[in-house]
Amino acid sequence: MPELIAKPSLDGQGPLTLVGTTLAPVSLGPITSIAPFPGQIKAADKAFKPLGLTFPAPGTTAAKGAARMVWTGPDQAFLIGTEPPALAGIAAITDQSGGWSALRLSGPRSADVLARLCPVDFRPSSFKSGQSARAQLGHMNAVFWVEDDAIMILTFRSMAQTAWDECAHALTALAARASLGA
Repeated sequence: MPELIAKPSLDGQGPLTLVGTTLAPVSLGPITSIAPFPGQIKAADKAFKPLGLTFPAPGTTAAKGAARMVWTGPDQAFLIGTEPPALAGIAAITDQSGGWSALRLSGPRSADVLARLCPVDFRPSSFKSGQSARAQLGHMNAVFWVEDDAIMILTFRSMAQTAWDECAHALTALAARASLGA
């Protein structure tokens, strides 16, 4: 029987930097969907306390070290960067690690790149650290949050190359426009 070898979704793709803005693939470690059962948010918070995390309110994130909780929908969040605590009877959990791919967009033109692709205002004055959003990136579903002055973009693994191409194209267009004004 053949041996299957797991590869990163953007295997071999290096960072792209133009006009001081960088698009880069990133590995986030384990990703687990957490959906507390009705009435179990407080119990979930208690289970996450040893990790220094709480279940995020809508449109927010919680982080401690490399671990983070990112709101992804009503009563649902992704635990990223660490394994989940015991949640039997508290929440439905699903390993999503192989199903999602992450991009990091950093630099002064990050919000301008996403303005061409997404209906969310990502300017630092509007979308701050600790916020998250689930929205379209072009024609793809995506999850966004700000981390270390960068916008993190999570898309389905099957759409990783398309997400990269869309963001790279928007960044290239911004760089071309900037070169005309120089």
